[in-house]
Amino acid sequence: MFVNDILKRKGSAITSVTAGQPIAEALALMAQHRIGAVLVVDGAGGIAGILSERDLVRAMNKNGKAVFDRTVGDLMTSPVVTCTPKDPVGAIEGMMTAQRFRHVPVVEDGKIVGIVSIGDVVKTRIEEAEAEVDALRRYIAL
Repeated sequence: MFVNDILKRKGSAITSVTAGQPIAEALALMAQHRIGAVLVVDGAGGIAGILSERDLVRAMNKNGKAVFDRTVGDLMTSPVVTCTPKDPVGAIEGMMTAQRFRHVPVVEDGKIVGIVSIGDVVKTRIEEAEAEVDALRRYIAL
């Protein structure tokens, strides 16, 4: 399976903010959409960074309530690791595990075409394993 297979199933909707937006606005979007990260886009629609729950937790630990006086650009992670729709899901899983992040923007021909979470990857890998088990059962039953 490939990243494109995940995007076909889940869609390519992206929730994004700009670096100049207040943290409170980014938090509201994350809560509204029930997501763990938002992409930070620049004026040209490119990726400037990503703001995740982990970024927010670290900032709250360091700055306390003052975190709400900051902008997205102050707390975002940059540069952002990306993938393409043609990347194998197993490779993305390994990358996410090794580098300890849970969201990967998908970029094709310089354009953002989606975002993949670790939940998407795990779900896909479980489906692959179940399909393989079913195929083996059918083969043995012959």
